[in-house]
Amino acid sequence: MHQKGAIQIIEWEDLDKKKFYSLGVFMTLTTRATVYPVSLIRTRLQVQKGKSLYSGTFDAFCKILRTEGVWGLYRGFMVNTFTLFSGQAYITTYELVRKYVSNYSPSNTVKSVVAGGAASLVAQTITVPIDVVSQQLMMQGQGEHLSRFKAKPKMMLTATKHKPTFGQTRDITVQIFTTDGFRGFYRGYVATLLTYIPNSALWWPFYHFYAEQLSLLAPSECPHLILQAVAGPMAAATASTITNPMDVVRARVQVEGRSSVIETFKQLLAEEGVWGLSKGLSARVISSIPTSILIVVGYETLKRLSLRADLIESRHW
Repeated sequence: MHQKGAIQIIEWEDLDKKKFYSLGVFMTLTTRATVYPVSLIRTRLQVQKGKSLYSGTFDAFCKILRTEGVWGLYRGFMVNTFTLFSGQAYITTYELVRKYVSNYSPSNTVKSVVAGGAASLVAQTITVPIDVVSQQLMMQGQGEHLSRFKAKPKMMLTATKHKPTFGQTRDITVQIFTTDGFRGFYRGYVATLLTYIPNSALWWPFYHFYAEQLSLLAPSECPHLILQAVAGPMAAATASTITNPMDVVRARVQVEGRSSVIETFKQLLAEEGVWGLSKGLSARVISSIPTSILIVVGYETLKRLSLRADLIESRHW
């Protein structure tokens, strides 16, 4: 265990791995369920042309709730739960790469940047096919005219007996494969990496930086977990603002079926100007705040609960 300012960092070798993974699945699922509605709203805002459907985050929330009900905010959530696997891959890669880099550099910033970027690369390789299907499901309902694929209505699904279909998820998956083949599930992969690798690589060093600065300003009796819970959203807001333009491009590439990141970027600038690059930013920041608090409090608590038995007595928070 090392110290960064007054904040103690629990490293990979300090953990009981069985506890870490079993508790980690619950933490990841809880976090995703909490922020999923805002992720859905962000996707619809980024894909719409101008303000053709919604004028903003709150307007989108009210319209979806009024016309599609609460379940409308969770379209595609069931398939999205498969990202639990990528979540576990992310934290494992982050901790292992962090440990590996520590052999070459003692700098916490260097370890955080390299480990954060590597973890995102591994996780997104698993996540992108799930996201492609999930985002198409997100666009059903009010936003379905903006999507390339349309899920069959429930009555139509049950009536089609000669071709068994198990819900909208299977319907959308089949349409993507039929139209684009296996490559269709990795549409926007490059744009995704260009969005999330920098985002992850920025989040961790900013998180440790803000936590360190807060620990210097806060009273000595202030619990570290509170400081970390404040540092998380600050880091998320910073990283999200920097990487949002690429996130808008990523969403359009995946939902609209575009193949060129550069052409999509140029068209977005031509049609909506520089402000088009900020679309969905408020929803992204809003979703990042509870996400970061849950991740930080959950992850730091998870690591403390997963501390090896022989280290528990020697650690004081």
